[in-house]
Amino acid sequence: MKMRRLLMVVLLVGGFWYVTAHLPGDLKHLSLISGHSSSALDLTEAQAAPAYDAEEQNNIAVYKRVLPSVVNITSNALVFNFFLGSVPQQGQGSGFILDKSGHVLTNYHVVENANRGVEVQLSNKHKYTAKVIGTDRTHDLALLQIDAPNLQPVTLADSNDLSVGQKVYAIGNPFGLAGTMTRGIISSIRSIRGAEGAPIEDAIQTDAAINPGNSGGPLLNSRGEVIGINTMIASNGAEQSSGIGFAIPVNTAKAVLSDLTRFGHVKRPSLGIVSFPIGPDLAEQMGLAADAGVLIQKVIPGGAAESAGLRGGNQQAYLGNTPIMIGGDLIVAIDGQPISDPQDISAIMDHHQAGDTISVTILRGRRQMTLKLILGEARGTNA
Repeated sequence: MKMRRLLMVVLLVGGFWYVTAHLPGDLKHLSLISGHSSSALDLTEAQAAPAYDAEEQNNIAVYKRVLPSVVNITSNALVFNFFLGSVPQQGQGSGFILDKSGHVLTNYHVVENANRGVEVQLSNKHKYTAKVIGTDRTHDLALLQIDAPNLQPVTLADSNDLSVGQKVYAIGNPFGLAGTMTRGIISSIRSIRGAEGAPIEDAIQTDAAINPGNSGGPLLNSRGEVIGINTMIASNGAEQSSGIGFAIPVNTAKAVLSDLTRFGHVKRPSLGIVSFPIGPDLAEQMGLAADAGVLIQKVIPGGAAESAGLRGGNQQAYLGNTPIMIGGDLIVAIDGQPISDPQDISAIMDHHQAGDTISVTILRGRRQMTLKLILGEARGTNA
């Protein structure tokens, strides 16, 4: 009986081997479990890593060169909720290293409410407590400093020589995703209003994806040089990239860095006036001798305009329900540049410092005059 069982096992095993060894090639892959046929994987693999094209090589080179200079910024704040209980909050942003002394540039709104300190994380993941050296709310800029070794500063370009259509890169910390690079072009160069309502002259508009967390990070040209500071997006309420982002021109930052370092704030120059914009329709109604300009409603006592002999209004009138003072000088040009609204004055002030002398062209009644004016320091006036 045992021999018979052993013989049966040998016959079964031998038969199975014979059948599988001698099946035709197209039947060898029959599945005994499912009863369905399946084909073997026939993969085609590259013999070597593919070569990068010139554009890819440049993308990679820019990223490797600039990434060590880009930092993530965490602002820590303690706020009070509806029940007057303290609630810790954190904000995220980006920035970049300006020099080996540890100065870091970012947006003012990134650190605005950081009453519990600011932390900077480098690309190597090391974290440092940052000191806020100075802030410029008008231009949405803040200068920080950290004490860290072997820092790699960025290279700053000249943002006066930009062209619509040129390639740009943004590197930052969108949605907390550190070390993210996006790419696009300069879509336009236009003046816009920032988050605080102050004008940003010659803002760089780009379609490179900029999202929350990119604020304060660098906008770069194709050589990896900083041309702007990413600051805001046109989100239409979506709070994410819509292909319309804006950066502050780096030359605007260069102009205020000295003041931020020395004084902790920008000694912004001022005419020392309270002004009101005059357009063509209003100029015609008021019988003015120009189509547009800035009407001086009031000169600030002791200010630059008063010292130069400019005059404010002497009669109150109403524009709708808004009271204005009329009868004052109408500013039509500064240093030969036409002036039509306070934003034009603000743009010119961006290129001057307190103590500079400028030429102001005014209309006093029908008489045109040009006066020399030594700029004072802004102290709450609007021009």
